[in-house]
Formats: sequence, C-alpha cells, structure tokens
Amino acid sequence: MGIPAIVMAGDRGAAKAIHGESKVYLEIAGRPMVSRVVASLQHVPEVSEVWVVGDSKRLEAALSASDLRDELQKPLHIVEQLENLYQNAWETYKRALPGAPPEGRQPQGEDHDFQVIYLSGDLPFAHPEELSDFIRQGQALDCDYALGLVRKAALEPFTKSRDGTPGLDLAYFNLRDGRLRQNNLHLAKPSRIGNRHLVGNLYRHRHMREFGNMVALVSGLFFSRGGAAIVFFYLIMHVGGYFDRKGWTGLADAVRQLVTLKVNEWGIGRLMACDFRFVVSDIGGCAIDVDTEEEYDLVNARFEEWSEASHRQIESELGRELRRVARESPRPGDTSRDE
Repeated sequence: MGIPAIVMAGDRGAAKAIHGESKVYLEIAGRPMVSRVVASLQHVPEVSEVWVVGDSKRLEAALSASDLRDELQKPLHIVEQLENLYQNAWETYKRALPGAPPEGRQPQGEDHDFQVIYLSGDLPFAHPEELSDFIRQGQALDCDYALGLVRKAALEPFTKSRDGTPGLDLAYFNLRDGRLRQNNLHLAKPSRIGNRHLVGNLYRHRHMREFGNMVALVSGLFFSRGGAAIVFFYLIMHVGGYFDRKGWTGLADAVRQLVTLKVNEWGIGRLMACDFRFVVSDIGGCAIDVDTEEEYDLVNARFEEWSEASHRQIESELGRELRRVARESPRPGDTSRDE
C-alpha cells in the first residue's frame, strides 16, 4: 500500500519571502516550484496521494494549470494553512489518515504506524527516482522517523562555478562519517514521535551559519530530555562547519571526529522520544531548496544545466544499485547460493 505525501507550502511563521513573493510560487523555467514538486510525486510508485498545505486560494490557482492537471495520476488535496509548521504538518496528517473526515481525526490503533512522507514545496530538483529511493531506504529501516542526508560529493554539480557564473554556497554538517547536508525529506509515523512539537523549533533555527539561530536553538534545547548532549554535539558540528567554511580543513577534520551519525541518531531520538534514523544518499537534488534571492536567481539561471546533472547522477547511482541487485539475485536454476 502506498503512503501519502504531504507538501509543506505554507507562508506563515518561519517562512521567508523571496523577491517579495512566497517562494513556493516562484517560477523556475515557467512553472511554480510547488507545481514541480506535485508533478514529480505523480511518478513516485510508493506515493498513493498528495496533500499540499498552504494558502488554499493561491495553491488552487497555482495547481489548476492545465499542464499539471494533465499529469495528475493520484488524488490531490489542498489544505488551508494554520499558524506554524508543526500545526500544518500534524493537522494535515490527521486528514490523511485512512477513513478520516475532511476535518481529520485523532490517530488510534493501527493509525500509530501510519506513515507519510513530508517534503518542502521549494525543491526544483525533486525528481521521482530520488524520492522513491528515499522512501524505500527509509521503510527498510523500520523506524518512527527517518531524515534524509546527502554527502557533499553529491552536491558538487550545484556548487561549482561555470564560465564565471557562481555555484550555490551550501552549508554542511561536519561528522566523522563525512560532510553531509539535510535533503528536506522526512519519512515519519507522526503519532509515534513523542516530542513532535520540537520539529518546528529545529526547522526555525536550522541555518547553522546564523549565530542568532545557534543561540536560540541551544537555549531552547538545553533543558530538554537529552538536551545537554544534543547541545554539545550541535556546537561541535557548528565549530567544524565554521572551520570548513574558512578553509581550515585540518582543524575541521580534527573536530568532526568527535561526532558521528550514530551519536546524532541517539541524541535526536532521545530528544524527540522516538526511534530516529538517518537515510544517507549520494543523490543530491532534494538537498537544493531556495531560501534566499541569490539562491533563487542562481537556480533559475542554471536550471537546465543542473537538472541534466541531477538526472545523470540519478542514472549513475540508481543504475549501479540495480546492477548490484541483479548480480546478487540468483538466476533461474542456480542453486549454488543455497548450498
């Protein structure tokens, strides 16, 4: 059975306007970004239906274009936004529960294992193959909440300059496991997340380069369950990221030895009161969102080039995985693996 996809397209709370416009409605190559995300989800076999939460009147106008309507293969629902990210995510989940009325209902019984994928509405390179791969990897972990990360090498096509045109300046988490960036994909059983209200706080202060965000997040988490450990690891990652951006690679490498993915999974799981895991990928399209005017202008100017690079990356990575599965799968009549 497929799972619902919930596209977060609200413009209240921590959402930022770009060029005076809510970013999900900004056009890339003639199409609003939220429309691009909805179109990609039509081709993800694990997704059963699509829910989009935001300004319902604006969403209806943006998603009523004939080119998108011709692509729709799955039920599309639009939900009016509430005051913040947490309310939007939770209330839309309640509406997506099996048999729920239009206003939604509280989860009960088997609902607690009901899974959804959350993603942002400003992901111009969210291709179906990457979304499908994330869902399959996340479901294999059989956890309450899986968050996607991408290795730095997978983002090089978006950060390299070409003919004097700059690439994106991206920030990374510096860990012993490598330099990684969040990819804006969340596979979750929302009612299994004990402290789900903290997600909004983590999102609001997610930009590690901004000192004010660091202070706000640290002060808000310190006295939480497991908060002191989380604050320590967060500060270590922040220091490592600062050294990395300054080009002090040796110092950054030394600092990041202190923090691992496993340690972060333990700390975040304790903080959120759930079984939390990371899905690490070598496909980087969904890690490219749009948070500033400079990022939007770059994505718009280099969209075709970066889209082609993203497709090549998907073909390379997923093609390699398919070939590996083919090699490891027994051929008809081959009994040697059972001996």
